[in-house]
Amino acid sequence: MKTEKEILENLGFQELNDMQKASVNSILHSDKDVVILSPTGTGKTLAYLLPQVQLLDERDDSLQAVIIVPGRELALQSATVLSEMKCGLRACSCYGGRSTMSEHRILRQVNPQIIFATPGRLKDHLEKGNIDANSVKWLVIDEFDKCLEMGFQEEMSSIIGKLKGVRHRVLLSATDAEEIPAYMNRKSMSQVEIIDYLSEKEQVSGRVNIYKVLSPEKDKLTTLEQLLRHLGDQSSIVFLNYRDSVERTAEFLRKKGFAICSFHGGMEQKAREDALYKFSNSSANIFVSTDLASRGLDIPNIDNIIHYHLPENEDSYVHRVGRTARWDAKGRAFFILGPSEHLPEYIEIGPEDYELPRELPEPAHPRMATIYIGKGKKDKISKGDIVGFLCKKGDLSNDEIGQIDVKDRYTYVAVARKKLHQVLKLTKGEKIKGIHTVFEEVR
Repeated sequence: MKTEKEILENLGFQELNDMQKASVNSILHSDKDVVILSPTGTGKTLAYLLPQVQLLDERDDSLQAVIIVPGRELALQSATVLSEMKCGLRACSCYGGRSTMSEHRILRQVNPQIIFATPGRLKDHLEKGNIDANSVKWLVIDEFDKCLEMGFQEEMSSIIGKLKGVRHRVLLSATDAEEIPAYMNRKSMSQVEIIDYLSEKEQVSGRVNIYKVLSPEKDKLTTLEQLLRHLGDQSSIVFLNYRDSVERTAEFLRKKGFAICSFHGGMEQKAREDALYKFSNSSANIFVSTDLASRGLDIPNIDNIIHYHLPENEDSYVHRVGRTARWDAKGRAFFILGPSEHLPEYIEIGPEDYELPRELPEPAHPRMATIYIGKGKKDKISKGDIVGFLCKKGDLSNDEIGQIDVKDRYTYVAVARKKLHQVLKLTKGEKIKGIHTVFEEVR
């Protein structure tokens, strides 16, 4: 097993923050359940994975740990973090949006020692006997506060009732919870160690500046357009409360010439993954979404949060704003208020008025564009192969190549937008590692 130092080097980290250090120490050296409370963007995934991989046995082929997450995006991202740690443990992600039978085949092929799963899909696999529950000794529940919501307790109780061999539990949340969930079956709080890094004084990070922009009309699309023109090529998430509102707003902004991605629970899995990838690699600078994007996404360097619709409650507000000012960065949050709208009472810090200039630029183009390459890991293609090919055949320099994501059967790569057409022209009909393939823009 690799050392903690080696794992951090693989991830590009120099050292852990205080919350991570406390979490690692507690999980490694305590027999108690561990509850980690820390704001969004402080690295809770690494806080539990780093000690866990040190405690699991890579020589034991059985399933040893189950991590329950609220959505498929977090399942995929958490599994990616584990892969980048290069610690030798096998993992699978299980989530809705694809057939249980297909996942069962993957589970048999991979024989995972760790599973990252959404509750519904995990319950399905357990009931079908696709997962050997008896070998699981570790249970992690990320965003356990969400598991306290109405209608969720019965599902979680069913899952945990089947994981009878669990000896160690870790619960994580970005907001305080008044109680440990009843389904955890803990008889006393003396059996629980709480690591609390939530500030009682700060509802949101002090690194976030909060503003309000007044819309003269009930339909706030024109004001949103003006604000986004003013923000230029900065990365912004626009939050709305309904799926159809996301579609309407996204279509409006596209017609106005903005480079956007839309995101909500009614979209197909592939479309959601494409949207996340384009936004995270700077191929689109505006992300229009429901509150689905307020939790479970690890997208760094978000400059602005825009509340087109007011958050439905305080937790929604905290999680939305938690998307920006991650780690030590700074950020801004904007409320767009119609003529009859007022800020909710739970907003503790009153926002400043934000005046938009009369003269506004045209919509800014993002710095990067995404190219689809029709070959991946199963074709023995690596990130190094992609970089070498694009430099040699596409006439790019290293600094004109951005994020590269090599999947099993295809690859996404970000390239400088100004060089997009050049790359597509020069690579047309070319082979990568002696294989003919497809090179096209992801729109």
